Amino acid sequence: MRKGYVRALLLILALPLLTQCVKGEKRVGIFLYNGEDPFVQGLNAEMLSQFDRTIYRPVVYDAQNSQVVQNEQIEGMLEDPVDLAIINPVDRLGAHAIIRKFRAENIPVIFFNRQPLERDLVLWDRCFYVGATAEQAGQMQARMIISLFGGDPKRLNRFDRNGDGIIQGVIIRGEQSHQDSEIRTREVRDTLSREGFSFELLTSVIANWNRKEAYDKMEEVLNLHGDILEVVFANNDEMALGAIERMGERGFFHDGNGNGRIDRTDPDWIPVVGIDGLSEAIEAIERGTLFGTVINDSTSQAGAIVDLAGAILSGRDPEETPDDLAGGKYVWTDYYPLRAE
Repeated sequence: MRKGYVRALLLILALPLLTQCVKGEKRVGIFLYNGEDPFVQGLNAEMLSQFDRTIYRPVVYDAQNSQVVQNEQIEGMLEDPVDLAIINPVDRLGAHAIIRKFRAENIPVIFFNRQPLERDLVLWDRCFYVGATAEQAGQMQARMIISLFGGDPKRLNRFDRNGDGIIQGVIIRGEQSHQDSEIRTREVRDTLSREGFSFELLTSVIANWNRKEAYDKMEEVLNLHGDILEVVFANNDEMALGAIERMGERGFFHDGNGNGRIDRTDPDWIPVVGIDGLSEAIEAIERGTLFGTVINDSTSQAGAIVDLAGAILSGRDPEETPDDLAGGKYVWTDYYPLRAE
């Protein structure tokens, strides 16, 4: 397929997003790994709402979860370069080539949501990352479950359904080898272990951050482990919600005690925890089907990106932004837990 045709096709695909552009002095390219990802969608909306459109002209590209498409979008943009690129890479390992391209054109880059390797970020002194630490998210998930099970590893409460002193659970993971997926999964297990809790991982399944995939994968999980399952950890809210939907169809999350609501006193209630703080997840907490989520603060992240972009585009030192710039490269925002009371 000829490059010109591919780029024309990509432009057509991007037209709904390009309608968000308005006139301004500085052009900013925003490259999303997948505009249908609910968290990325919300973060992008926050960025667009915070940019001063009299000064900046944001142009949004959606790679639709294809690194090939994202590479083509970047190549096309470089024919009419922007003043700054804000990139959510499809593949963090693809950041190396991306950084080299922008360095050659002297275009500064802010990565977000998917963290490039440190050795890639140092390739270019005008290259930065804004995000939250995956370690913190996994640790907070584990601590919510520790609290639910009574806080004492030697005396688990009634949520230890079989009374064996061990928490039996499953972990629904994002993409294979994705940094956040690997770290969040590891920190759940390590935090439980550090606090002295025995955790038996019944199985770990890959659902690629996707609700439908988690829904499908939970069928086999429940067939194999439904009778001893005591907790479900999901690397994000979308997968937690997919798991809950399938579990509901299999008899979980019903008002078994007849008190008119779904809550942890129902005999078929199982704690499920997610990450992101999506609005649907918060609604599920209010309904009683989701025990908790770790909120990935998209408003703060968007604000940090916009502040950093403003400093770069105005020629100011990025160190002068309101947020700490760790190592001259990283702006870290905090997660925080939200759970049913």
